[in-house]
Amino acid sequence: MVGDSLSAAYGLARTQGWVALLEERLKRERLDYSVVNASISGETSAGGRARIGELIARHHPAVVIVELGGNDGLRGLPVAQLKANLGAMVQRAKKAGARVLVVGMRLPPNYGPDYTQAFENAFAEVAKRYRVALSPFILEGFGEKPEYFQPDRIHPTAEAQPLIVERVWRGLRPLLKN
Repeated sequence: MVGDSLSAAYGLARTQGWVALLEERLKRERLDYSVVNASISGETSAGGRARIGELIARHHPAVVIVELGGNDGLRGLPVAQLKANLGAMVQRAKKAGARVLVVGMRLPPNYGPDYTQAFENAFAEVAKRYRVALSPFILEGFGEKPEYFQPDRIHPTAEAQPLIVERVWRGLRPLLKN
């Protein structure tokens, strides 16, 4: 799991975060996977790209989940750069034999319609180009509900974490072998 604060359980105990809950679900469903959460709060796609090679070499993953890009968008970084970084991570993981899930993000409308649409489309474009799985929007179905967010209105609460697991699970489950 290579992600940003949403996957690093920002503002929560690590055990409350969706990645820890995902690991619990894998155990409940008797799927023989361990989870390495290599997420860092504030991480951009460039940071993930810089770290992915070492992470793959150290952990030899069967599946890589890439949940990065939100910080790129919040900083207004070029969408082409985001796509290049995500693409490089996907290629590196696939070259190592891992199955890959790209997890998408959306931005608030105040970034302008052209940028927000290009940003949202970037995740699907990368998934399609490299033929990997996609979970289109990590906050799907509750991203507009303030009660699911901490006071900063960016980071989901503990109550939202099981919802995130469900969003990600849809894209992840077909990649898992029993």
